[in-house]
Amino acid sequence: MKNSKNLNIVTKNNHNTIITRSLLMDPKIWSRLPPEILEYILSFLPLKTFLNLRSTCKGFWPLIFSPSFISKHSPSSSPFSSFLLLSHPQFHRHFPLYDCNLGTWRNISLSFSDSLHSSPSFTTLVSSGGLFCLSDSISCSLLVFNLLAKSSRKIQYPSFSFHIEHLTFVTTPKGYIIFVLSSKSASTTAFVYDSKVLTWRSFEGFDPILSDNPHQQGVYFNGCLYFATTEPFSVVYFDLENSKWERPIGELPSQLTFVRLVSVNDDVGEGKKLFLIGGVGNNGISRSIKLWEMSEEGNWIEIQSLPDLMCRKFVSVCYHNYEHVYCFWHEGMICICCYTWPEILYYLVSRRTWHWLPKCPSLPSKCSCGFKWFSFVPRLFAEV
Repeated sequence: MKNSKNLNIVTKNNHNTIITRSLLMDPKIWSRLPPEILEYILSFLPLKTFLNLRSTCKGFWPLIFSPSFISKHSPSSSPFSSFLLLSHPQFHRHFPLYDCNLGTWRNISLSFSDSLHSSPSFTTLVSSGGLFCLSDSISCSLLVFNLLAKSSRKIQYPSFSFHIEHLTFVTTPKGYIIFVLSSKSASTTAFVYDSKVLTWRSFEGFDPILSDNPHQQGVYFNGCLYFATTEPFSVVYFDLENSKWERPIGELPSQLTFVRLVSVNDDVGEGKKLFLIGGVGNNGISRSIKLWEMSEEGNWIEIQSLPDLMCRKFVSVCYHNYEHVYCFWHEGMICICCYTWPEILYYLVSRRTWHWLPKCPSLPSKCSCGFKWFSFVPRLFAEV
């Protein structure tokens, strides 16, 4: 503090008469305030107030990412809601927000234009843990960014003339993992980027069973990346620590028409669970849609079946093109979406009930295909 300021203190005497005293804030004293005391004081500010305050002082700007400040200002006290984002080519990079806390659509649209000024040709947008990841074929790079903290990291492709056939982006307790597949001739190579070490690892001769469904990512569960394959349906996982491909012990349910995976990795609340969503029927036509959970023994235990009327609607909007179906976890909800339909079918885990999300009111009446949903849980401390 370079300039002296007056601090007004309001007190009351025995006759309840208000007395105002003005104390001079001596810069010689306040400029020597220990950093840990300053951090402690600032940690009591509401997060929105601190975001505005940190732009006034160079010392405040990096403070928000220091481990000591993060430990004092718990992310659980964040005033931000969780959102579902809807993407469509006609929105021109603006994403309508559905506020899950208020149960309504927001009148504002989220735009990535400020974050993408140096990467105008992005594709393959994915999200996880408050971070977004996109690919840019022109600059041959990936961009990971935190919209709330306005921070980003540019990651170059692992090789020259690299073409992404599959991209999985997941956050972990220690950072984030990027998994991509790229084919050359008859072989497919898997590449894994770990934010802890900021490097790529490659794995040759991988069977290209994951490249047929670009809408569905892998999921992170118990230190591994799990994937649902195309027919014949199976579940495989990549052990990140041992760098090995494995298959779970339990067999998949019979008569499946499609298979998707959803994981939850909360240390509190729902805990760590792996779910399987699948259609059940004959000749590629789903007669029902069911939900299974993996047991501790590695077996799939059926826990819910979609009500018949909801199932008929979902199957009709998919036209039995299940390659357009994708699923993800969002704040206690298992969301089931279709690339050709603007609504979300979701299962509320805590109540064990199924619901349809209200249609976006700003959606043009003639929109068709190209609908992509994202889970967006703003996290100020998610590092890129």
